[in-house]
Amino acid sequence: MTSIRKITEQNEHQTLSALAAFADRSLGREEQEEQDDIRTCWQRDRDRIIHSNAFRRLKHKTQVFLSPEDDHYRTRLTHTLEVTQIARTIAVALRLNENLTEAIALGHDLGHTPFGHAGERALNELYPGGYRHYEQSVRVCRCLEKEGKGLNLTREVLNGIERHTGGEPAFTLEGRIVRLADRIAYVNHDIEDSIHAGVMAETDIPPGVRERLGSSKSQRINTLVRSVIENSGDDIRMAQDVQEAFDELHSFMFLKVYTNPYCKSEEGKAKTMIAMLYEYYTTHPDKLPNQFEETCLREGADRAVCDYIAGMTDRFAVHMFQTLFIPNSWPL
Repeated sequence: MTSIRKITEQNEHQTLSALAAFADRSLGREEQEEQDDIRTCWQRDRDRIIHSNAFRRLKHKTQVFLSPEDDHYRTRLTHTLEVTQIARTIAVALRLNENLTEAIALGHDLGHTPFGHAGERALNELYPGGYRHYEQSVRVCRCLEKEGKGLNLTREVLNGIERHTGGEPAFTLEGRIVRLADRIAYVNHDIEDSIHAGVMAETDIPPGVRERLGSSKSQRINTLVRSVIENSGDDIRMAQDVQEAFDELHSFMFLKVYTNPYCKSEEGKAKTMIAMLYEYYTTHPDKLPNQFEETCLREGADRAVCDYIAGMTDRFAVHMFQTLFIPNSWPL
């Protein structure tokens, strides 16, 4: 009997664009595996990412506002879900591979540090090889998850994750969708979070941007997504005037929010915590959890400590800092 996976693969060839990536033509995994009877290779990748420890930890990692107490601010997990929703909408409209798009989107930020980009900057200054979250996301998938065995994802998914931020674009259109969806998502939800925090008002956005993209989050996302769908072909792109308005919006957010002293007020403390944790563990590598022992022996203490700290949630990093550096009260 024909497997469900094979039927799905056949349906892809009947329904998807000739520009789409097809599951039965995947470049495969670094370690060969027997195919699943039900799920395509990219559906399996999606499931492996969702069930990973790194994915669950995203719910307690900062997006922009460090360790917010309000339940409505974004975290890395809610950001990831919003990117996935936008990316899937575009992929379906362009008749590209939704399963591949979803897997890349769900895995794109697995390597993010605690305390958002402040943590990333701190590790980039501390780790001799420099730290880039997209490279760490690939490392999480390749060799940190499942007690060092990794998730053994397909090459298309790893490539899309690695190239979701900058530099050379992904070799699949699905990966290029995620790269743009990530930017659409974070600029717009950061506006909403910043308004909620009292950092800015909707009316602060330049009038020309509001006129071209819309005066609310939903209007802006709708304009941007529609422009991508209407203007993409052999590449993923927006209309020139929409792209220019979006670039202006991003520049506005950089000045108004991302470099705002109020938003960055706790960043110095976060970087100090990470620096002290890094120094402690590189000086005392024997205090690392057992799972990092092999990395320490094979690649050195700096690599093992970088992996350990990068995987921490905001609250776990604070907990470890308190445990190591804050004296306990003497019991009465």
